Amino acid sequence: MFPLRDTQKSYSKPVVTILLIVVNILVFLYEFSLNDFQLNHFIATYGLVPARFSIEHIFTAMFLHGGWFHVLGNMWFLWIFGDNIEDILGHGKYLMFYLMCGVAAALLQTYFNYDSRVPMVGASGAIAGVMGAYMVKFPRARILTFVLIIFFFYTFEVPAWLMLIYWFVLQLFGGFDAITESQYSQGGGTAFFAHVGGFIAGMILIHLLGTRERYYHRRDLYW
Repeated sequence: MFPLRDTQKSYSKPVVTILLIVVNILVFLYEFSLNDFQLNHFIATYGLVPARFSIEHIFTAMFLHGGWFHVLGNMWFLWIFGDNIEDILGHGKYLMFYLMCGVAAALLQTYFNYDSRVPMVGASGAIAGVMGAYMVKFPRARILTFVLIIFFFYTFEVPAWLMLIYWFVLQLFGGFDAITESQYSQGGGTAFFAHVGGFIAGMILIHLLGTRERYYHRRDLYW
């Protein structure tokens, strides 16, 4: 299932979400301008390598991506789910929330893959946190979803909670499968536990940080 849009209305302009998307795209365009040697050096320098873990690389790695599908897919998910979470948290608190989810995602992935020398890159851990918060706050929102069944394409609306739990379960099983594979290979791949860590962090942090007062005046619209 791939989300196309959600039905949940946002009541403020998603300034931080737009800024995050712009920064990620600009960084990727810079990556795209590099030759293979320069790109490998750039990723090795600013990506998060679990075997030589450093706090600053958690944050730089959040803004790096491995290809067009990687960056565009991540930014699309951020655009769909980010505006509503920014709306209820406020701009400053939302940025802090986003970065904290990214940190939690990186820490969990590092825990399960502590000896890897492959750089971790991507915003998907932080975005998974946004998705976890969305599931908690807007479970009954509808997500227009694209599905390929055999050779036919379909679109239909599904409850947000259903789609997001389905996505989370896929990440969880993918993570355990990756643990088995990592015993035999040091190759790259999807950082599934980063997604799991970010998602859980988002579910927790959205409660701890609290939402803006005006959210409570209209929350009956969501429930």
